Amino acid sequence: MKKTTLLLSALLSLGVAHSALADDSLAKVRSAGELTIGTEGTYAPFTFHTISGDLTGFDVEIGRAIAQKLHVKPVFVESKWDGLIAGLDAKRYDVVINEVGITPAREKKYDFSQPYIASKAVVIVKNSNDSIHSFADLKGKNAAQSLTSNYAQLARNAGANLVSTDGFNQSIDLVVQGRADATLNDKLSFLDFKKHRPDAPVKIVASEDNASASGVLMRKGESSLQGAINDALTDMKKDGTYQKISEKYFGEDVSH
Repeated sequence: MKKTTLLLSALLSLGVAHSALADDSLAKVRSAGELTIGTEGTYAPFTFHTISGDLTGFDVEIGRAIAQKLHVKPVFVESKWDGLIAGLDAKRYDVVINEVGITPAREKKYDFSQPYIASKAVVIVKNSNDSIHSFADLKGKNAAQSLTSNYAQLARNAGANLVSTDGFNQSIDLVVQGRADATLNDKLSFLDFKKHRPDAPVKIVASEDNASASGVLMRKGESSLQGAINDALTDMKKDGTYQKISEKYFGEDVSH
């Protein structure tokens, strides 16, 4: 009996050791001296370019702060939204930081950090539109969406016909031009958009009841990197780094 117990204990120890050795994700990042981050670069105020061409935004600054906590350099790799997750699969970067919603479907294949921002989906239409007042009113209407986004799925669930776009700005443009009836998107993005383009003839007509959380997306099983990123986010909230970034872009804490 003792021999059996000892054997099982030894096997369990070997299994734990093998698992620890197999997950060298954090060690690889530290050895490379950089955290490579997939991001869109066209989704203000989260990830976009200034007039001078510099990459900036809420998610970009969060990524830089995480890398600083890990004592490595942040390196951003830009891609269209519809190719971002495929790029993670292809190991073009270590993580994706681009308002990726934490959903049960994604959690089956990928791991996430703890949530770092919460937002609500809203229905945006042209000012002159008087036929859409709720999510239910989208049935049979054309919605301009990035096809693999959470908002596209919400539009599908509401019975809308999807018009493919590359991102938020193009979606808004199609609504303004009358090529789409509406777009479902992030309320924070819309508020930032209106801050810069107050004369744009678009409005919010409906808002989701519950907020959706986004996290840093990474490949499944990279627990050491996941743990380090979670620690970094926790530290950022404790030392005021997160609040400073959040206030800069939204004027309030958007972590919940």
